[in-house]
Amino acid sequence: MSRPSPLQAVHAELGATFTDFAGWSMPLRYGSELAEHKAVREAVGLFDLSHMGEIAVTGAGAAAALDHALVGNLSGVKVGRARYTMICAEDGGVLDDLVVYRLADEEYLVVANASNAATVLAELTARAGDFDATVTDRSADTALIAVQGPNAVHVVGAVCDADLDALKYYASVRTSVDGVDTLLARTGYTGEDGFELYVAADRAEQVWRVVTEAGKEHGLLPAGLACRDTLRLEAGMPLYGNELTAEMTPFDAGLGRVVKFEKDEFVGRAALDRRKDDGAGRKLVGLKGSGRRAARHGYPVVDANGTAVGEVTSGVLSPTLGYPIAMAYVATELAEPGTALAVDVRGSAQPVEVVALPFYKREA
Repeated sequence: MSRPSPLQAVHAELGATFTDFAGWSMPLRYGSELAEHKAVREAVGLFDLSHMGEIAVTGAGAAAALDHALVGNLSGVKVGRARYTMICAEDGGVLDDLVVYRLADEEYLVVANASNAATVLAELTARAGDFDATVTDRSADTALIAVQGPNAVHVVGAVCDADLDALKYYASVRTSVDGVDTLLARTGYTGEDGFELYVAADRAEQVWRVVTEAGKEHGLLPAGLACRDTLRLEAGMPLYGNELTAEMTPFDAGLGRVVKFEKDEFVGRAALDRRKDDGAGRKLVGLKGSGRRAARHGYPVVDANGTAVGEVTSGVLSPTLGYPIAMAYVATELAEPGTALAVDVRGSAQPVEVVALPFYKREA
């Protein structure tokens, strides 16, 4: 049986279509996913992300434990800031991509994907065993609400007294929303400016309703997982299970920058050092199509001779751009922007062009 979000009753009240996602019952859409997508790009969208995993790492050795457990340099993160990083296996394969917040000198919050939360918890617990650090799963007690879009700053500014001008990208601050203690972060997974509100699960409905009321004059719509996927794909952001898997290293996905070899020993270091230059002969690229037929996960990418040279990881007809887009792993020698390839869409070779990621980038 799927696990309900703390906001399940609110979603039902809004007429959401639910889907099972990583063992959770989550809203796929409320009405039109295209309208929800457009709201995030042009106004503001409200997401329930309570399926994500929240894991606290605390203690005098918290920074050292995370430096050992993850590929990034977490001891170098300043209090109030966050970092995108990954946890890898000994062979260098990606177990999950993470956002890690440093809340205090000896307190971090690790946010994991729902499908990998249990794995991340187990690995962090094991890897922190030799350090003066405590790993605590706070997922069940935490709800996560995201406000994304160009009007997000107006909505969030209306419900809390945090100095949003001072809150930089990949930073967080403690504040209050309608009397509810809130960890307010400025990150996001849509390509737009936006905020995440971490609150106690039993106060989530109160916060959701307050934000909804504040958003009425700014075009706010509740937004489901369907448009979250099209938004992140337009922004060229990886999805675990598609662009990232345990069979791939960060280098395969073009994210080798998150691996910090200058720090001391960390899990997977030796394997990643060996594999940093090989890329397994493949590279993650963007593909721009024409017409209306979108490539999907698993579709073969072929060259002019019809020979398979790669595989699509994610694809969609872009609501913002109006043409098919996809991310795919292709042979390294075919990864140059402008390269003409094709995708086998159910037996029909659909022409595509290799393009640089992201497909969409908001105006500064």
